[in-house]
Amino acid sequence: MINSISVGYGSMSGAPVVAVDDELNAEGALVVTCFPSAGFVSSIVAHYLVDRLGLTFVGGARGAGLPPVCLVQEGKPLPPLRFYAGEPICHMDRCDKVVLIASEIQVNADLTLSLADSILDWVEASGASQVMMIDSFSHGPDQAHSIFDDDESDESMLGIGSTDSAQETLEQLGVSKLKHGVVGGMSGVMLGECRRRRIDAMAILAESGGDLANGAIPDARAAARIIERLDGLLPAIKLDTEPLLEEAQRIEEQIREMMATQLNQMKIDKPGVESSGMYG
Repeated sequence: MINSISVGYGSMSGAPVVAVDDELNAEGALVVTCFPSAGFVSSIVAHYLVDRLGLTFVGGARGAGLPPVCLVQEGKPLPPLRFYAGEPICHMDRCDKVVLIASEIQVNADLTLSLADSILDWVEASGASQVMMIDSFSHGPDQAHSIFDDDESDESMLGIGSTDSAQETLEQLGVSKLKHGVVGGMSGVMLGECRRRRIDAMAILAESGGDLANGAIPDARAAARIIERLDGLLPAIKLDTEPLLEEAQRIEEQIREMMATQLNQMKIDKPGVESSGMYG
């Protein structure tokens, strides 16, 4: 339970403000970000990590440009962009804590830079050690990312590192380097800003193939591939493939319920908005 909220990180000119529990100690933490992606991959990973690592809600972001909604779980309201934290075992240097930033709501393009700045201001001020961005991609028109993938399968997993150290970590995790491409949305903006600020940051993008890529059905298999790679950093999430997929199916049902509420609200606010425009 959050008893008190710290002064947030963000400008007074309307930029989103990060407001977290003032008792949160994120010194040396691994910060994991999960914003909307093709096949709901990042959302599945976020829900799974919260459950499996026992992370607790510690705050979120607020601002005029964020969707005017709250999510409800177990009868309690939550902001659309949430921070969770905990102290699982971590194999990264200096890392003994995890802070997870999760949202099922697509961030408006006009808000991405100011939101990224507010989040990274908090990351630097908190003393967190590294940032890990979870994302996914699909080939075809109207996708957030344009990825040039040499792998002919639909199970590619590619990484991007803002520093040499981050790229070495991705190599240790067995994630191939993305050689060419364009990464959009929050992941793209945050990666660029992390390099500018010299923050150790990496992104793992799993390919979401087939009909799943359009956001109609959550892609549990792509999420499972990412979680298996994260196992090298967070041994507490070790699971066989089949139990992991069964768990992902349960999480998918939660996401469907949460997103159904948001889609209904969008249709009321903006009649004619297509649901597929929110993802990927």
